[in-house]
Amino acid sequence: MSERLEKLRSLMREKGFDALFVTNPENHLYFSGFNNPDGCLLIGRDTAVAFEDFRYIEAAKRAISSEDFQVVMPQGRRKAWLPEALRMTGAELVAYEDDVLPCRELEALRGDCKGTEFVPAGDITAELRICKDESEVECIVKAQRIAEKSFAQLVPLITYDCTETYLAAQLEFLMKKNGSEGESFDTIAVSGKNSSSPHGVPRNVKIEKGFLTFDFGATVGGYHSDMTRTVCVGKATPDMRRMYDTVLKAQTAVLDVITEGASCFAMDKIARDIIDGAGYKGAFGHSLGHGVGLRIHELPNLSPSSGDKKLKAGNIVTVEPGIYLEGKYGCRIEDMVCITKGGSINLTDCSKEMIEI
Repeated sequence: MSERLEKLRSLMREKGFDALFVTNPENHLYFSGFNNPDGCLLIGRDTAVAFEDFRYIEAAKRAISSEDFQVVMPQGRRKAWLPEALRMTGAELVAYEDDVLPCRELEALRGDCKGTEFVPAGDITAELRICKDESEVECIVKAQRIAEKSFAQLVPLITYDCTETYLAAQLEFLMKKNGSEGESFDTIAVSGKNSSSPHGVPRNVKIEKGFLTFDFGATVGGYHSDMTRTVCVGKATPDMRRMYDTVLKAQTAVLDVITEGASCFAMDKIARDIIDGAGYKGAFGHSLGHGVGLRIHELPNLSPSSGDKKLKAGNIVTVEPGIYLEGKYGCRIEDMVCITKGGSINLTDCSKEMIEI
């Protein structure tokens, strides 16, 4: 964690911040190494304090390095202990996480700490988290392997009597059984006409013939995985095979060229041009992909609005083209890719051959 703190402090100096007040659980874990949804951190230019309440203090003392943080259990209301901590760090200009802190909480914070100037932190933490180190990649790969194993165990269990909600619940159970800390997000298992909704909600009805799309992920060490596979309930029609093959062709075309320095916009355009050129213009309504890490959606984004953003070594992004025909069906295939020096590695190890149930 020391290296992450030093990088943060370097950015703080560039922006003129005396300290960063961390209330975001993901950033709490990222900088301290301890997962506490209710804890907060005050990271100054030379010192740092982790505030952990009675429920977490014992575990926090074991998990957080005393070389990096002073771990304390605050007493009383925040206005009693945070101003004193600010005086100890000598902080006058304090950055807050404006992407997650509600307006009401910001006003309360300013009221508790009169005399301290609070300013938006902007993307200071996103700039650090956008490139994953070896330990982060390891967690994401472990989570991905759990998801893949669970999906392989689920497929033989699919019958016409299964409901969408049952399949979603069963997949979540298998991921937990195989070692996941939790789901990356609400598992998607949508069939038939419901599959034409990219983020459709599983229904308590028996699966319909046609496409059956699963979008799911596991978590390890707070880090997420993300994958999508589409199978066919019953025999695939020629039109269904054509759609599936087009989605796979679009994904493969990107996977073949995605690399360090590649344009995020260009990656999206490669897939979109293939889908549009196959006669499905307007049926690919979401971005090609997004970053994955402590959040399921992080920077960078592979989208038409990415501008001149370029991929960097250490980025982990999804590549997930899809085609959706309202009232008919939809298909999406998603892998996760780690951008490396001069190349990329596909972190997903799961067949994309069409499965007919």
